[in-house]
This record gives sequence, structure tokens and C-alpha cells, in this order.
Amino acid sequence: MTTAPTRWLTAEQLGPHFDDGGPVILVENHAVFRRRPTHRQKAHLYLSALRHRSRSGGDRVALVTADSYEDALRERGLTGESLEVVGATSWAVRALAERLGATVLPDRGFVTSRASFAAWAEGRKPSQLVMDRFYRSVREETGILMEGSQPAGGQFSFDHDNRERPPKGAATLGLPAPWTPVEDDIDTEVRETLDALEADGVHFLGSDGPRRVAATREEALAALDDFLDVPLGDFGPFEDAMLAGDGVMAHSRLSVPLNLGLLHPLEVVERVVAEYEAGRAPLGSVEGIVRQLIGWRDWVWHLYWHLGPDYTTSSNALDARTPLPASWWSLDSTELAAELDAACLSSVLTQVGREGWAHHIPRLMVLGNHALQRGYDPAELTRWFQGAFVDGTPWVMPANVVGMSQWADGGVVATKPYASGGAYIDRMSDYCGSCRYNPKKRVGEDACPFTAGYWAFLDLVEPSIRGNHRMAQPLAGLRRLADRDQLVAHERARTHY
Repeated sequence: MTTAPTRWLTAEQLGPHFDDGGPVILVENHAVFRRRPTHRQKAHLYLSALRHRSRSGGDRVALVTADSYEDALRERGLTGESLEVVGATSWAVRALAERLGATVLPDRGFVTSRASFAAWAEGRKPSQLVMDRFYRSVREETGILMEGSQPAGGQFSFDHDNRERPPKGAATLGLPAPWTPVEDDIDTEVRETLDALEADGVHFLGSDGPRRVAATREEALAALDDFLDVPLGDFGPFEDAMLAGDGVMAHSRLSVPLNLGLLHPLEVVERVVAEYEAGRAPLGSVEGIVRQLIGWRDWVWHLYWHLGPDYTTSSNALDARTPLPASWWSLDSTELAAELDAACLSSVLTQVGREGWAHHIPRLMVLGNHALQRGYDPAELTRWFQGAFVDGTPWVMPANVVGMSQWADGGVVATKPYASGGAYIDRMSDYCGSCRYNPKKRVGEDACPFTAGYWAFLDLVEPSIRGNHRMAQPLAGLRRLADRDQLVAHERARTHY
């Protein structure tokens, strides 16, 4: 009688679509928290998710605690034909599977296969691997939001329509509080484990707090139901808006259970499309979610493998070498308050310290924009985003941070650097009204660090980007600045933001 192989499931593979009913092993590795600084709430989420998955699987699922994934598997004789892995969630997991001689099954948890992406990418230059083209091809191939050969509503993307400013004078969007789970005995035990690790010298980013996101399949489905019932309709119009008093807005936070493997992207897509077809959700909001899931998410996954294991460490097109401030690696609210006066930067970093999460515009246009202007090292910044955010995984952050946010790959992911002055933040948020800095001023003690930083950034990187046609107009504006030298000198000397 042949014994069925044991399947090692990582913490990103906890949903039913990764489990075919055979024996399963889960490994709770505390040593990773010593090697890679991790937000306290992310560590809590991962341990809670693993322990809940073990409990729900009964005797068929074994959960072991170890300081090494490899040792945990070898000590149980799980090598060669006795072990199987579903795809791989990172280059490190792939290398480990190869060392162990494990059977590697095809990927799951994504809409498109590596083979289909390879066929799409064949013959294209790196700069031609544009997400929009990939997204259109997936829509056409799957028929999602298609009416025959044409996209629903006559266009593939409603991104340009989904850029409304936040309601004037509003402190929040006025939506009900988003769904949150009720902690149980497992969460209590996880908190005790993390307390013990901290007492033993492990440093976590941010603060402890109630678990705000799904860690089980049942919780993930509840979070999905809540998003469909309440904020979906407002997601599209206010997708890019920010409010200091509303850190979630109409965003779903479903990236967390998706990246834990608790939801499959297609089941989310099918549910939101059904809302549109039933007349309960506007097309712009639904298309925005579809684009994020079958476009951006799949595209970033494939780029992780396509660009190779050295992409993050070898990409630094703008020669950015500044280390991240120590306060980013602590996310201590007292330290942040002492160092930061810019309302947007202070508010977003404080939220990340408190929750381990912020939606994509604060990530890109506040944190990423600031890091780009100040020349923070893109590889270190990628490690920070992976550790500081509860939805951070090894595959999701490289293209998002190195490529999109920091333009460190020289134009593979983004066609131009995503730098902007304070005017953008002023237009799309309410931060500037309470800030000591003036978004309209680029020189002086009350000059906005983003407005002044934008021009100082262009001055610094002009030799590297002058060949980019999308930067021709901003560089022409830079050359017309009468106070360019004064501005650059002031920003080079700035120590407080």
C-alpha cells in the first residue's frame, strides 16, 4: 500500500483550494521574527491563521514549531516522494523544495498560470510588460466583464473616472465600521507566545492590538460579504482619496485573506461581478476590483518569477542609498510624533504602527513618494514594506515597491517615477488643512516637504531621467525655477519632516 505524500502548506496557502484531502504539515517558525523585523500584528495574524487552520483540519493536519522549515521537515522524514509542495510562494521556498527533492505541484491561488504569462511575455522587452496589456488579455481570455468581444461599458478600465476627491468638510466617508473578527482562545495563546518572544529579545514593529483582519476561511467569507453589502459601491469613486479620520475609506482589506490563501481571487471576482449584473453595484467600482485581482495581483505575481531572484537587490536605477529612519523600523508613536510634522506622513506612519495596514494611495503617494524623494534604499524599503504590512509577502512587494513606487528598475513596472508635490496630497486628502507646512510653498521654514522634495528630487535625478519622454514637462518646469539653487540647498539640509 502506497502512503500518500504529506503536503507542506505555507502560511500563504491556508484555504481549501490548496488542500486535496491528504496529510498536511504546517510549520510555525519563530526564528523568522528574529531574522526579519515584523509588525507585531502581522506576526499575530500569521500564527493565528496557522493555529486556526491546524484546529480546523483535525488529525489530518499537523502543526509543528521549529526554528527552521528545513529542519522541521527533515526531522519528520519528509523528503523526496514523501513531501509535496503547491508551487512555491517565494524563491526561498522553491529552493528549499528543490533541496528536499519534494514534488512541486502547479501553482494555485491565482487566475493565470506561469505558462500563460510566459507565452504572453515572449518576445516583449521588459518595458513592454505593461499591466494594462496583460489585464486586457486576461479579460479577453476569461470573458470576465466582457460582452462578446467588447468590454462591459465600452472600456476596459475606469481608472480615470475613479479619482474623486474626498467629500469636502467630511471627517469620514460616513460608512459603517468595517467588519472585524472576534478574537478567541487561539488569539489569546498567540499573544502569550509573542509576549514571550519579546521578553526573549525579539523586536517587533508597531504595537499590539486587536486582530482586525480575517485569519480563517469563515472570517474571510464574512469579510467578503461585508464588503459587498456596504462599501463596494463607494470603492470606485473614492479609490484614490484619503481622509485623516478614515484609514479604511471604502477599501476591503481583502488583500490579507487573499494573500493568506483563504480566498481565491476568482471567487471574489465572481461575487463582485454578480453584484454588478444584479444592478446592486456600479461598473466603475466592480471593474476596479476586477482590475486589481485579475490584472495587478496576477501580474505582480508573475513578474516576481519573471524578473528573477536578484530583482530587488540588483535594481537601483536612481542610485538611492539613504537608510530608512530608525523610527520606520520601530513605528513607535512617540518617536514618530517627535520626528514628523507633516500631517500626511505622520498620520500614515502612525496608522501603520497601530494597524499594520494602510490602503494603496497612502502607501504609494505618501510613504512611497516620500521615500523616492529622499532617496531611501529600495531594497531596504522593500523589506520594510514586507515586514510592516499585514498583507506583505515576499512576492507581492518587489514589483510594487522597487518597480512601481521607487522606479528602481528603470521603467519595467512603471513608465515614470511616481513622484508628486504637495498639491496632489492637498487635492486628494484633508491632511494639508491641519498641517504646519504649506503645500503651495517650496522654499522657507513652512515649505511642504513634498512640494520642495519633489523639485529637489528632480534636480538630483535629472541626468538619469532626462531621456524619459513622460518627464520632459516636469524637467522643463525645473529648469524654469528661479529659486532652484536655494530650494535644493534647503532640502539637502532638511532634517525634519
